[in-house]
Amino acid sequence: MSEFNSKLIIIGSGPAGYTAGIYAARAGLNPILISGNQIGGQLTMTTFIENFPGFCEPITGPELMENMKKQALNSGVKIVDDKITEVDFVNRPFVLSSENGNSFTAQAIIIATGSSAKWLELDSEKKYIGFGVSACATCDGFFYKDKIVAVVGGGNSAVEEALYLTNFAQKVALIHRRDILRADALMQKRLKNNPKISIMYDSVIKEIIGTETPKSVNEIVVKNVKTDNIQNLQVDGVFVAIGHKPNTDIFREYLELDETGYIKTKPESTQTNIDGIFAAGDVKDPRFRQAITAAGSGAMAAMEASKYLSQI
Repeated sequence: MSEFNSKLIIIGSGPAGYTAGIYAARAGLNPILISGNQIGGQLTMTTFIENFPGFCEPITGPELMENMKKQALNSGVKIVDDKITEVDFVNRPFVLSSENGNSFTAQAIIIATGSSAKWLELDSEKKYIGFGVSACATCDGFFYKDKIVAVVGGGNSAVEEALYLTNFAQKVALIHRRDILRADALMQKRLKNNPKISIMYDSVIKEIIGTETPKSVNEIVVKNVKTDNIQNLQVDGVFVAIGHKPNTDIFREYLELDETGYIKTKPESTQTNIDGIFAAGDVKDPRFRQAITAAGSGAMAAMEASKYLSQI
């Protein structure tokens, strides 16, 4: 067990966390960054990225995050591979306790713990995440030009993903476990008027089938929950759009959250309801959920934390 103390501690190691660390280190704050249990965040599950500025050629998610980590280290960020399990935001300095029994104290905190995509919890799904199974059409849709894909879900997010994918895919099958969609009326109208999209109601995916070399998806097993009818559907990709869960459980006692658990911040700011506590990236952003927007808010959080620390 070790004790760590810093002016600023950053919780999370995705694009928001690493960028916050880089900016904070350059501001002379000697930040400590606690990586969490998914080092590098959700991008480590993504294959090729083509929409992050500065890379003329595609770069894999793990490579991009490793580059960010190296840049943070080169800037002077101290990285501790650990997971925060308990926080005390009442007393000052703030106190954090970790899974490994470590204790951290800081005068300011940047929370960049992100959000986690909800999955179908199939063994075959886990096998092909990043190799035909995705939770982000904006990130991966480009790779499915003229191919057939399936989208799982029935809310606005699923409908938006399906409509977006029609810009690339030849056909899109929307698979929903109920007999009615939850998306709003206008979204449903657009969906049903798109000739590329077919809807499979009362249906769930039971298995995802693919190849090992190269690793890719080529088929799904779909079951009708009312008739028990099973059919195999040829697809090149599966997009799971059943929602995201912000990683905010340990902060609920202290921070204001919205109805879905995302951290509320002041308008045009990363400041939370507690002075000295800032939030950046997907943990506060249920709308965009992009690496570039997360990185941008990480920079904002570091700049606001630096200003805050200079005034106390």
